Amino acid sequence: MTTTLTPSTHRATFAIGNEQAARRVVDLLTESFFEGQAAIAAFEGPGGRWDITVHFAEAPDQNSIRELVGLAAGDEVALAIAFDTVEAKDWVKAALEELVPVRAGRFIVHGRHDRERVPPNKLGIEIEAALAFGTGHHGTTRGCLLLLDEVLKAYSPRRVLDLGTGTGVLAIAAAKALHGKVLASDIDPLSVRVAAGNARLNGTGDLVKATRASGFSAPQFRARGPFDLVLANILANPLRQMATPMSRHLAPGALVILSGLLPPQASAVVAAYRVRGLVLKRQIRIEGWSSLLMRKAG
Repeated sequence: MTTTLTPSTHRATFAIGNEQAARRVVDLLTESFFEGQAAIAAFEGPGGRWDITVHFAEAPDQNSIRELVGLAAGDEVALAIAFDTVEAKDWVKAALEELVPVRAGRFIVHGRHDRERVPPNKLGIEIEAALAFGTGHHGTTRGCLLLLDEVLKAYSPRRVLDLGTGTGVLAIAAAKALHGKVLASDIDPLSVRVAAGNARLNGTGDLVKATRASGFSAPQFRARGPFDLVLANILANPLRQMATPMSRHLAPGALVILSGLLPPQASAVVAAYRVRGLVLKRQIRIEGWSSLLMRKAG
């Protein structure tokens, strides 16, 4: 493996209690720095809290940062900002050393370092830690894998779609378990390339077709559908918005696994799909996230 030594950077971390204020802060900070001066990341957590991390190439003026954040989110948030220095480190190597295999039913998601530890009666899915989203360690991905394992014990869908595939974990899992073809789509071209590469790495390159698409607009959906099983680990708002087009691409009796939802958001997503003829079969919660199994009538 190539060593990836990241130089030391300066970091500011803080939390904001609601999405609107978090977006204001991110917008204001983004406008305040030239490209390359700062990298800003915001992640939604349980309870509506947003965790924000800003990495700076050079030591920032802490008073100026607090002033900017205070303008958008108030003095209490500004005063709570923690500043520190992240030392130079091979983050890929360190992440691999800390990343333990994740078990979800018959599936085990692992890094290259644990390849030989997958039991013969399990289906290993190898995803490197450098590709952070979709390694299987997030509660939403694990929830989807558990529901997929449950579904495939009693059901053998022929037409499968992994919508918003990310690193391709769910598509690879379905292809391995079914020994069948899976369409994997994502709006991000990098994700499409990563998913295709991971499919080849896992011996499913001839089964997983990775394609770039926004929603259900791509012609591949018409050609490969209607689908018997759809996996969609995205976010609550996009899932609600695509309820109608998704229902049009489902075969009668099709199963849909939805995730990327905080528990308070689940009821609104269920309602959006119920009016399109789908009923909730099961809901599971892992690490503060909800995953849903729904079935179309017919």
